[in-house]
Amino acid sequence: MKTLTTGEIASICDVNLRTVIRWIERGELKGFKLPGRGNNRVTQEDFVTFLKNHKMPIPAELLDDGHNHILIVDDELPFSKSIQRVLRGAGYETSIANDGFSAGSQLSALKPALMTLDLSMPGLDGFDVIRFVRHSAIISSTRILVVSALNEQELSKALECGADAYLQKPFANSELLASVEMLMGYDRSLVSKSS
Repeated sequence: MKTLTTGEIASICDVNLRTVIRWIERGELKGFKLPGRGNNRVTQEDFVTFLKNHKMPIPAELLDDGHNHILIVDDELPFSKSIQRVLRGAGYETSIANDGFSAGSQLSALKPALMTLDLSMPGLDGFDVIRFVRHSAIISSTRILVVSALNEQELSKALECGADAYLQKPFANSELLASVEMLMGYDRSLVSKSS
């Protein structure tokens, strides 16, 4: 578990050390004290959550551990590749699964932050994949963006099953990025480059 000191957080946020301590004391930033020394520490995960909640820039080096990874699930490889090009161009890490079974194994191995998911696939369809994700403790928080040519009724059914949002095919690249950014919980324009 990676942790940060109050000094490191103050430096990243460009604020006074006392400000960071006040955030922890008020419960805005979740922290803990080291035994015997009383120095505060904050887990990297809790710090990233704090930054997202306060719409503050997130340093690129803090966006590892699956926070920036998207799994693209579609049985049409050319379509998956076109989504991958758009997402990689925006700075996301991506992987592709071409059916529900390989999606399940990649989800468990990669634990991506988000999955784009086609509903119409042979074998395990998108609805089965949604149910699998929502009933699996270690990946249940994965955000699911359904990307499908099915009608509004089927897309609404996907939301009822547990999908977070949907895009109806065809769509503009800007719509894809806007949906991904909304589901990832932060504005990519706020993500700072490694200094």
